[in-house]
Amino acid sequence: MEKFIVSARKYRPATFGTLIGQDSIATTLKNSIKRGQLAHAYLFCGPRGVGKTTTARIFAKIINCMNPGEDMEPCGQCESCKSFEEGRSYCIHELDAASNNSVDDIRALTEKVMIPPQIGKYSVYIIDEVHMLSTSAFNAFLKTLEEPPQHAIFILATTEKHKIIPTILSRCQVYDFNRISIPDIVKNLRMIAGKENVQIDDNSLHVIAEKADGAMRDALTLFDQVVAYCGNTVDYPSVIKNLNVLDYEYYFKLIDNSLEGRFADSLVLFDQVLAKGFNALYFVGGLGNHLRNLLICKETASAKLLEVSPQLEAKYKEQSKRCPLMFLFKSLAITEKCETDYARSNNQRLLVEFMLVRMSQLTAPQKAAQTPAEPQKPAEPQKAESFAAPRIAEEEQEPTNEQNSAPSVAQAAQTSAEPPKPAFAPGLSISGLMNEKKEEKEAEKKPLDFMGPSTQKPVTQEAADEAWAKMVAMYEQKNPKLVRFIAMLKEAHPSLDEATSTISFCVSNSSQKAWIEQQTGNQMAAFLRKALENENVKLAVKIKSREDIARKMYMPQDKDRYLTETNPEFAQLKKDLGAELK
Repeated sequence: MEKFIVSARKYRPATFGTLIGQDSIATTLKNSIKRGQLAHAYLFCGPRGVGKTTTARIFAKIINCMNPGEDMEPCGQCESCKSFEEGRSYCIHELDAASNNSVDDIRALTEKVMIPPQIGKYSVYIIDEVHMLSTSAFNAFLKTLEEPPQHAIFILATTEKHKIIPTILSRCQVYDFNRISIPDIVKNLRMIAGKENVQIDDNSLHVIAEKADGAMRDALTLFDQVVAYCGNTVDYPSVIKNLNVLDYEYYFKLIDNSLEGRFADSLVLFDQVLAKGFNALYFVGGLGNHLRNLLICKETASAKLLEVSPQLEAKYKEQSKRCPLMFLFKSLAITEKCETDYARSNNQRLLVEFMLVRMSQLTAPQKAAQTPAEPQKPAEPQKAESFAAPRIAEEEQEPTNEQNSAPSVAQAAQTSAEPPKPAFAPGLSISGLMNEKKEEKEAEKKPLDFMGPSTQKPVTQEAADEAWAKMVAMYEQKNPKLVRFIAMLKEAHPSLDEATSTISFCVSNSSQKAWIEQQTGNQMAAFLRKALENENVKLAVKIKSREDIARKMYMPQDKDRYLTETNPEFAQLKKDLGAELK
């Protein structure tokens, strides 16, 4: 039986032309070889499985090749290339820093560096996982890395660039490797499948590429795994079963249920997902990614960001057309909140189920709009018992007799013919949202206004003063801790506008005004209406002007001036005695 070689080793790139997804780095290295501008130290950093060590081996092989091609590719026929391929080269050395990370290991390396190469021009030292070196080992390596012999070239590779000390980074040319894109992985897997006589569809290849998360080595490992499970004929159901990947169809069905408001079907679907052994958090993350794909399909410019098979892309675009934009926005927000709260939730399944219910309710107003509304009797007016803004207060005025009467048949027909506004307006703009927010803020700045039924007991200034005194006494008895607030009420002199039944009082600054409106306004208004037996009483809070604020008398001169101006007898007595107030 022929010995099996895993695809990650069997199809490992041997030239820059077969390197996948790192074209700019390959071009830079080939140009430096052509011009003879080789640095003495390189640092290759990036995620796992993207070709860092492979690129280092190709680079080391080319600079020692005796007959390189015009495109700077190794010939594969010279002694240097053959010895490298057979693993007996004395010019290219590989060191695993994860297991050789002490000072003694680095000292042994620096001693070996002094030996010139037997074949070729350079001795290349590839140090993998260099971030695993200890701080002492890094420091011992600094001098050799900065001024190595002319025949020595160091290539350092790491997945965690941030762990390398700055003095090492400053001595190297740094090359950042990117994750390999899903189309590049699919293309390479399709080529390998053809060489191995494996029949596999595009959906399966995309599942493997997405599962690899940008790492070509991981993709080849998963490819070997599914081939071992399925044989030479690989189908999509077998792939998702072997790799424990949730089928896309679950997410498409879930969105359809949410659009139609069928939350019960969504809960049953979620139970089926759990019965298959999938983690609920994995399900929520997949749903968020599905909503993201639907969102980017809404615009032509962003549709190119969708990295799925052509068949699946058509399904995404079809469902995206049926999803309102605001539905996708709100669903993404609900999903993200569920994913954030998942770790600290005591009932994680209920949290996810509540997320599904909320998503199903997003389109409920639209569904209700399609059903003709039945005529309803007008609701009876309620008394204004909350500390409301002026807009709400005006809506709570007592209706006229015509409004209290039963609606006519024509009115009822007109009511049923006019459907409620849909939940998601077809045209949304940032300026419209900003204007709406501005109107809300302006409404909050309006003075307090409490309205009630018009047939009430007349209010006089004397009655208002008496009710105000009772309110102050009530606060002193029930809330004695509010010392400053009670003192402010005592100093305030309420004034009544009999025409509008508005009781207004002044405070010193805007902070006091805002505090009263947010904390005690509701209670104060309710007390005054009850004490005055008039639900039409309105309450307004004003800020004192500079003229209204009396100047505090702290110095004797201020007291002297005040007594002199307000008391003529005191002024005459001071003049007769020739005295001064001290």
